[in-house]
Amino acid sequence: MQEELLQFRKQEVWKLVDLPEGENAIGTRWLYKNKPDERGIVARNKARLIAQGYTQEEGIDYEEVFAPVARLEAIRVFLAYASFMKFKVFQMDVKGAFLYGPITDDVYVRQPPGFEDPDYPHRVYKLSKALYGLHQAPRIWYETLSKHLLEHGFTTGQIDPTLFMKRENDDLLCVQVYVDDIIFGSTSESMCKEFEEIMKSRFQMSSMGGINFFLGLQVKQSADGIFINQSKFVEKLLKKFKMQDCQTIRTPSDVNCKIQPDPKGKAVDQTLYRSMIGSLMYLTASRPDIIYLKGKPNLGLWYPYEGNFELYSYSDSDFGGCALDRKSTTGGCQFLGPRLVSWQCKKQTNVSVSTAEAEYIAASAGCSQCDEPHRELLCCGTHRPEVSHEVSFELQGAAKDSKMEQKESQMWTNTKQKFQKGIQKIPKGNDRKEKFPKMELKRSPKVDQIRIEPRFHTVYDCIWNLY
Repeated sequence: MQEELLQFRKQEVWKLVDLPEGENAIGTRWLYKNKPDERGIVARNKARLIAQGYTQEEGIDYEEVFAPVARLEAIRVFLAYASFMKFKVFQMDVKGAFLYGPITDDVYVRQPPGFEDPDYPHRVYKLSKALYGLHQAPRIWYETLSKHLLEHGFTTGQIDPTLFMKRENDDLLCVQVYVDDIIFGSTSESMCKEFEEIMKSRFQMSSMGGINFFLGLQVKQSADGIFINQSKFVEKLLKKFKMQDCQTIRTPSDVNCKIQPDPKGKAVDQTLYRSMIGSLMYLTASRPDIIYLKGKPNLGLWYPYEGNFELYSYSDSDFGGCALDRKSTTGGCQFLGPRLVSWQCKKQTNVSVSTAEAEYIAASAGCSQCDEPHRELLCCGTHRPEVSHEVSFELQGAAKDSKMEQKESQMWTNTKQKFQKGIQKIPKGNDRKEKFPKMELKRSPKVDQIRIEPRFHTVYDCIWNLY
């Protein structure tokens, strides 16, 4: 706590004044946190003074609040690019980052609990720098950092504003920013040292050497590639939900098992359920498949140094897979050479009346993923990569068996009703028509490649595999 207040004094964050008439003073509180290292062991205890920003009123206490942050997908692309260029990635942290941004609004906060001025206990502090907890603090910090980097010759990404780049002859320096956590790497060791000096000239930095633990991701840089996983988070997750002693299972669940709400069942704890879902969603930062957590806690992503850097995109879709509303599910993934950087699995918003329509929607979603913020990083390299998109296209109409066509017609009619009338009640017992007919589809010849010209002039090669 003393260290935090000493930082306030060095940065000249505030000034003790009388509260002007008609102004509102925002409360403050202490926030305590144990900061672990890459092994999950507590490295240090930290106390931070924050403002109770929930008492601020929009239009009075603040105006603009948006501040960009790097997506986890952008972090993976950054590490994939580092493995392709074979340069080492370093990590830095800005101490008290929000305290460097000058604040233009008149903001007053109460004195911190336990550290009131004995001579003026009723006075308040007028802020000259942003404080953690204020709505406008993240935006002010981003503007301060970006201005400092732009003054030193960096350029910001047109698509991803958290990516900063600098070129010197044939060498390239890439910097990825997530609030006050920074990772960077370069083809030139001297450019990395120069960047450290640039940051230390303006901010108080904490250099951590090579990246090993970033945003909950365990990153290991070896002689032949980069490995990303979340094994410590898996152990913490199993312990939190009392699953550390559960029995491991080697086989997944039946794909034909349709799980539906049970209106007569016992209601679950909604808070606990949401906590489970949120934890599993964060686990997808390093593993697309979240099954086998107990048996395979070390599963992760491997980015080898060898291999090209071309962008390969794949997409697929089922047809009316959801028994409740007959909406189809889109699946897709994107590779940079042999490096998996992004993936998707999402139910489509509309009811498709044919397999072709469902696959077209999936293909469109897969192509759009190639235009995400990581395109900026792809274009900053030594070459502009070609993009290939492959669609797994399974058309049920390719089957010519008359008996099969009759069952398929029943399925199509049921889906058509969902499309026209919206969601309807599902009948019980023998009247149910929701189940897919079992079909053995025969392979058909592939069609010619179709070339699609997107707005950034990169060619997609779409290969339709008809079965």
